[in-house]
Amino acid sequence: MENRTGLTYMNRKLSGLTVTDDSSSAFSDCNSDRSGEFPPSSSENRRLFLSRAAENPDDLIRYLVSHLDSSSSSVDEQKQAAMEIRLLTKDKPENRIKLARAGAIKPLISLVSSSDPQLQEHGVTAVLNLSLCDENKELIASSGAIKPLVRVLKSGTPTAKENAACALLRLSQIEDNKIAIGRSGAIPHLVSLLETGGFRGKKDAATALYSLCSAKENRTRAVESGVMKPLVELMADFDSNMVDKAAYVMNLLMSAAEAKPAVVEEGGVPVLVEIVEVGTQRQKEMGVSILLQLCEESVVYRTMVAREGAIAPVVALSQSSKSRAKLKAEALIELLRQPRQQQQQQQLDSNRS
Repeated sequence: MENRTGLTYMNRKLSGLTVTDDSSSAFSDCNSDRSGEFPPSSSENRRLFLSRAAENPDDLIRYLVSHLDSSSSSVDEQKQAAMEIRLLTKDKPENRIKLARAGAIKPLISLVSSSDPQLQEHGVTAVLNLSLCDENKELIASSGAIKPLVRVLKSGTPTAKENAACALLRLSQIEDNKIAIGRSGAIPHLVSLLETGGFRGKKDAATALYSLCSAKENRTRAVESGVMKPLVELMADFDSNMVDKAAYVMNLLMSAAEAKPAVVEEGGVPVLVEIVEVGTQRQKEMGVSILLQLCEESVVYRTMVAREGAIAPVVALSQSSKSRAKLKAEALIELLRQPRQQQQQQQLDSNRS
């Protein structure tokens, strides 16, 4: 629902901004704003705001941005302004651009470092919403958002942590930011969110890690931060709705030298074999891909995987799949049979002697 009528807001007569009344919990890929999140009085004010939107959006935007400044506004005024910016940028791309051009980014980043949990949460989520616009990503990063967002990952509210993970994901879509985010200490906190967060936190952490770990040095950081433990646990739980995401992250990490022993140490081999046996077609392919990388250069790991009973389900996959999955399965079968063939040859040589 969109409205364009007269508006008095914070005791000032303003004119028009197009807004949409959408209390859906879904927001882009990150589900940033959720219904029932605000106190009743704020919800009532929001309904009034929506019903009386006016004709000059720039006037309102300038007013909201001016009330983010702690030197001229109370904490309550900052909260109200940040909340309105958060909601105005939820699903309206044009508002994201206008607010960024009006100078909202730097004061919102200041709110990300606030000691007030609610104010911090509004700031984080508004930064996330602005980062959904490609035009804003570079400015947000260059304005110093990365380190404050990483601090929120460590000590923010559950919602603030989730939205900080999403914001870092968005910023990581610029290649240079991947390294900056990794070097700012985000990865251990994303691993912690993956392990201890709720479903949305786990999903957001996995997605952010997948993006960040396309950079080689971040793959090493993730493995050293203990990411294999939560990944194996999520892949072992078919009811988690996280098997695919966890498998994609693990598959990406396997090129790091530290990854292979970490998978084995965390009990990943039987989990991967089970995925190849009973997972979905995509899960089976990912499982085979990870096992193939694990076995490529290690006879010890090949023997371990074969003893877990991998050969039969991998053979079945090679017979039922097409193209890429079939080729991977056939390559893995050949590797898994090598220790047995070597053992048989050694036995023949021993009998001859």
